Amino acid sequence: MIGKLKNILKLKKDKETEKDSLKGKGLIIFENTKDAMKAESILKDKYKIKVVAPPVEIREGCDLAIEYELIDEFGIKRELENNNIKPLKFISLNDYSLKPLELIKIKEVDGFILVRCGNMKITIDKEGNIVNISGGGCPDVPYLALKLKGRNIKDIKEEESPKSLGFTLCAYTLNKAFEKARELFIENER
Repeated sequence: MIGKLKNILKLKKDKETEKDSLKGKGLIIFENTKDAMKAESILKDKYKIKVVAPPVEIREGCDLAIEYELIDEFGIKRELENNNIKPLKFISLNDYSLKPLELIKIKEVDGFILVRCGNMKITIDKEGNIVNISGGGCPDVPYLALKLKGRNIKDIKEEESPKSLGFTLCAYTLNKAFEKARELFIENER
């Protein structure tokens, strides 16, 4: 009985912490993935942003959105305008029902680490070797798998990363999974 009560209180506390983490944040909605990807590359070094999947209720045209700090909205709008990027809308996330979805999911299976971003998945073993790449339906996925499978994730240079080799949304989301897998491997090495 006490254990159940502790679990209920922990869940309530986790939800309150999650709500607090969205205060002061906003979401930029784009018409197409090309604009979302270009906006990320322009904004990531200047602002604290994160690429997410917009909630289904507000999704329009693109499965990617950018989460940002509301205090930076004026500067972000100016930066996007200067680079000829026209988002569909900016939305405040103070309304908890509009919580964006995480793009990256991590799962450990029998000593392998599976990192998924959107429909793309990369699997590495304990040594950091890429044992599988799967998902998506873009024409460059087989090429990306051919170039990366069997290699150690820590030895792959920037110009050999999925974002450098591919040109589609699949390459973009595979690169997000690739970066997270490399980060996890390097953390585990320490």
